[in-house]
Amino acid sequence: MSRAIDEAVTQLAGKMKSGTLPGVVKFVMTGEGAIMLDTSGVRAGDEDADVTLTADAQVFQAMLHGDLSPMNAFMSGKLKVEGEMALAMKLGSVLG
Repeated sequence: MSRAIDEAVTQLAGKMKSGTLPGVVKFVMTGEGAIMLDTSGVRAGDEDADVTLTADAQVFQAMLHGDLSPMNAFMSGKLKVEGEMALAMKLGSVLG
């Protein structure tokens, strides 16, 4: 597992609001690995998901730090979304 994945797992776990995520989300950091978010929390992994979001590590970190909105990343082609778009849109409220 890469250092970028370890750091992202820690950051995402700190942002998760209490309650359940209404599905399974996978973040793929190109060249680094993948992160899973579901009702059990946040962990490194590469499993089936309801929605998969893919970006490079720099874009992913910019979104985590609030320097780039996920919507702007998506609209500019820096973030790719496959699967349930509605779940991807709900992710912002779960992460707070």
